[in-house]
Amino acid sequence: MGTADLPAVLGISQEVHPAYPEDPAVFAERLALYPAGCFVLAGQGGLHGYALSHPWRFGEPPTLNTLLQALPAAADTYYLHDIALADTARGGGLGGQIVARLVAVARAAGLKTLSLVAVNGSVPFWRRQGFEVVRDEAIRLRVLSYDAQASFMARDARAG
Repeated sequence: MGTADLPAVLGISQEVHPAYPEDPAVFAERLALYPAGCFVLAGQGGLHGYALSHPWRFGEPPTLNTLLQALPAAADTYYLHDIALADTARGGGLGGQIVARLVAVARAAGLKTLSLVAVNGSVPFWRRQGFEVVRDEAIRLRVLSYDAQASFMARDARAG
């Protein structure tokens, strides 16, 4: 992903996650802070998906539409901020391929876990990718900025 991709990335975000709006500054900041974790899926007709990810602290997922300011020096998880596929890219296994790529990035960074906040009824997809819901009241309160159905999930980076 490059800065020139950000308008298209924002458009995909608005299409896929209309109930979870984030300011353009959030996308630009994630790219600036950790470009190694930001990817686009390009094809005929332009961009069809993206992934934003970065090292972070386990159990402290950033709230929705929040600037990070900096990445923590003592990161202990690889946080998947957002993966979004436009309708033109769904159904062909690309989501799983993107997750496999992010697992490889997490391993290369020396992080033992990956974590995320699942929204839009995506828990079954994430379970197929090896993630499990983490049941912790303090974490549940943090993810309420997304909605009451949001789930914090994690997986071992060394598995699968």
